[in-house]
Amino acid sequence: MTKLRIGVLVSGTGSNLQALIDASRGGRLDADIAVVISNKAGVRALERAREADIPSVVVSHKEFKSRERFEVALIKALRDHDVRCVVLAGFMRLLTGYFLDAFSGRVINIHPSLLPAFPGVDAQRQAFEHGVKIAGCTVHFVDRGTDTGPIIAQRALQVRDDDTAETLRARILELEHQLLPEALQLLAEDRLRVEGRRVLIADEGRRAVDHAALDKAERGA
Repeated sequence: MTKLRIGVLVSGTGSNLQALIDASRGGRLDADIAVVISNKAGVRALERAREADIPSVVVSHKEFKSRERFEVALIKALRDHDVRCVVLAGFMRLLTGYFLDAFSGRVINIHPSLLPAFPGVDAQRQAFEHGVKIAGCTVHFVDRGTDTGPIIAQRALQVRDDDTAETLRARILELEHQLLPEALQLLAEDRLRVEGRRVLIADEGRRAVDHAALDKAERGA
């Protein structure tokens, strides 16, 4: 059975990337990380990729005159590694419809709030300063809006009286490390179906699909 090949886009420390590496090698995620791509050189996420013997590429947005040219280079790097699904794991660049059309329905993001509350940057601090009693994280498909795509999975925690914005950030990050591999496993097993705004999950008995065979079928071969 051919595993789902994923490409992970990063910009920083890569702790969610590490969670995916650990889940894949621990048998909890039926996917191979085909490539890690960063828009910044020298970040910890690239070290994590090298330590795990995963191919890594730097595609710096600063080297391109337009967002579209940057995305052309991203798409090429992903296709060069035969990527089927793109995971945004702390990737700090907005993607346009041009990129999303290249991987239609196959771009996933992890966001540190219970969407649709607190989209955008520094969501944990937004939630803390708003005084919420429940916070958490969301895995969702990426669309043309900012953190507006259909929600795949969420996980919540209770905000404690002694929390600070930073302790809340750390506690939510622990949830992200659990939720992201679990949500990707659902995709690897072909158990997700989008109907409007809703993402429906097939029954527990569904087995992982042969993604190479699926690719061949989609090409009409």
